Amino acid sequence: MKYKTNNKHKSARIKSGKKNFKERRENKRDFAVNIPRELDFFESRIMNVLRRDRKRVFSSRELFRISGMDDKAEFYRALRSLESEGYIINDNHDIVLNELKKETEGELISLSKGFGFVRPNDGGEDIFIHGRDLKGAYIGDKVLVADIEKSKEGFNGRIVRVMEKARSVTTGVVSFENLYPELIPDNNLRYNPYIVDLGGAKDGDKVLCKLYRDYRDEWSECKVIKIFGEAECARVCADAIIEQYGIPSVFPKEVLEDAEKICENGITADDIKNRLDLRDKNIFTIDGADAKDLDDAISVEKTETGYILGVHIADVSHYVKGRSLVDEEAMIRGTSVYFADRVIPMLPECISNGVCSLNKDSDKLAFSCIMNFDNFGKMLSYDFKKTVINSKVRGVYSEVNEIFEGTASKEIIEKYGEVLTDLKIARSLADILKENTGSRGTMEIESDESRFVLDEKGVCIDIQPREIGEAQRLIEQFMISANIAAAKFSLQLGIPFLYRIHEQPEPQRVKELVTLLKALGIPCRELLKEKPATGDFALILERAKGTEAESLVSKQVLRTMEKARYSVEPKGHFGLALKDYSHFTSPIRRYPDTSIHRILSAYIEGETPENIVKRYSAFAEASAADSSAAEIRAMRAERDCEDVYMAEYLKNHIGEEFEGEVSSVTKNGCFVRLSNTAEGFLNVSLFKEHRFVFDGALTQRCLKTGRVLTIGTKLKIKVLSASVATGKADFAPAD
Repeated sequence: MKYKTNNKHKSARIKSGKKNFKERRENKRDFAVNIPRELDFFESRIMNVLRRDRKRVFSSRELFRISGMDDKAEFYRALRSLESEGYIINDNHDIVLNELKKETEGELISLSKGFGFVRPNDGGEDIFIHGRDLKGAYIGDKVLVADIEKSKEGFNGRIVRVMEKARSVTTGVVSFENLYPELIPDNNLRYNPYIVDLGGAKDGDKVLCKLYRDYRDEWSECKVIKIFGEAECARVCADAIIEQYGIPSVFPKEVLEDAEKICENGITADDIKNRLDLRDKNIFTIDGADAKDLDDAISVEKTETGYILGVHIADVSHYVKGRSLVDEEAMIRGTSVYFADRVIPMLPECISNGVCSLNKDSDKLAFSCIMNFDNFGKMLSYDFKKTVINSKVRGVYSEVNEIFEGTASKEIIEKYGEVLTDLKIARSLADILKENTGSRGTMEIESDESRFVLDEKGVCIDIQPREIGEAQRLIEQFMISANIAAAKFSLQLGIPFLYRIHEQPEPQRVKELVTLLKALGIPCRELLKEKPATGDFALILERAKGTEAESLVSKQVLRTMEKARYSVEPKGHFGLALKDYSHFTSPIRRYPDTSIHRILSAYIEGETPENIVKRYSAFAEASAADSSAAEIRAMRAERDCEDVYMAEYLKNHIGEEFEGEVSSVTKNGCFVRLSNTAEGFLNVSLFKEHRFVFDGALTQRCLKTGRVLTIGTKLKIKVLSASVATGKADFAPAD
């Protein structure tokens, strides 16, 4: 197998030397836009106008009129305040939004021969760095960039200091295609460094390499420090992905010893003494058939006025104490990571699958959220209690779905006999809660997750869409309710907390979605307003439902959304249309949930809110930041792992034909997604009538026949090639 040299990046940018009015304004840009303070009403009105047309220069008179103010004194007071803090540039009453600062911190995200790009921490546009100004920085280094200027091609600057060094390593594939051995890197190193020491690696091996700078200060040489194995094996590539992302996969010996000590005594009489005893209640779990870390259970009762819902969560914080070895390791990991062939847990197995797992017919310590709802699904009250429970049934999603569908076997009915009535009540409450989410405008985006079927050797032999049934949605509604209650409880107490926030989508992404919707003929007038609400996106999804574009629109709406993250500030959850939201329900596999349990436990055990603020404020800040970073790392690694398993599946089907639909379009062709979720690239040059023209947005049109390839177009393809090492596949037209 030969691997192509990676040469994707743009040519070097040239600094602009214009001396005009715009440049004189840019010379005054000495402050950041994103200054962390809350703007007042008048300042916000001005900023809203400027952000709608970010590059336009407004006169002060025009800005006063458009902002809709009627108090000139307040207007000019707000204008002076914004200028003094660097939000705007005011050049003799010509006003423009200040989008650029002269100095910024960021991360070097890619390196090419002679240049690189830095991504600013504040989320601005990537900054081009000439090779002579890289200061020897490597991908992942935290750097300080100065002398930032803007040209027609974008932002330029120079690195003045490397603030934090990343590991100068990368995984990749050994290639003997040229006269000397090269590494085809997996990261954003846009050239192939020369391998000076193979360390026993062969052509086509997936390896980990240490990189070195040459006399020109370029990272052009490397040596192999670890050999994973044959690069065309997905399992081997998964090992390399774990290494590439720096995900800890082996628990240190001392951490395992600490975990064993935690688990050795089980539950004692002292543990139960001050807890609410719920062992006689009909409490049960519902999870996937292969789940081993059961961290949530439910109970539900019907009353004359409504429902009592109990969400009982494994009391991880009782076992994993702050600053213990297990806790420190859990904070480093941040989350469990789920690959096709393995799970990398956040906690050692004796805790996650043992003492904390809410296994059937076993006394377990829980942290319970007990909520009262009226008959219309309105949450009337909630309480958090330390409890002891005993799960009556180990429920499985597929079995509960069969019960709801009326297709369950006699054996399944007997298994759930003790909780059949409870399931009926739970279903009734979940339906009401689901209806309420619709009324507040929550988006229902269909999942496009994949389920990989592996043989006994770990090779991917099938891919199937992951199905979400009524039982999964029921549990989701109940967990959301408990998460809402946790957020409300913390705000009521005024204690430090971690909130799950999801912010308003960026206007540019909304514009791109609108362009697509118009091309598909789907009305989208609601998205044209300044700040579309969650319900506006829900309407778009509803209009696309049942059409050929349903899957595409659902995916594109998802891409339009900001990524959710953790914060100590309750900024709301746009996707769920909620003002306050948190994550309370998965402490076995998410560190922020563990953090929340620890803070709430302190209050329940008698600490005053004032003391909790002193004790946990810094901890909450650190946990929110670290957990968000760990989640992003896990998501990227999981996505890359899915790609290599998809490629492994497709490699075993080269030459075979499949039905698919276009999922995205580029200037050279289109990506085609098969019904089983596998995806590959189809170059338009492979069509017999290959004179296609790209419209620059979402359509390829053949000049000869008029044939159109656009998002949602159905077509039959043939698998042309697949590279497990890169996780990419190429298709050809089958007709």
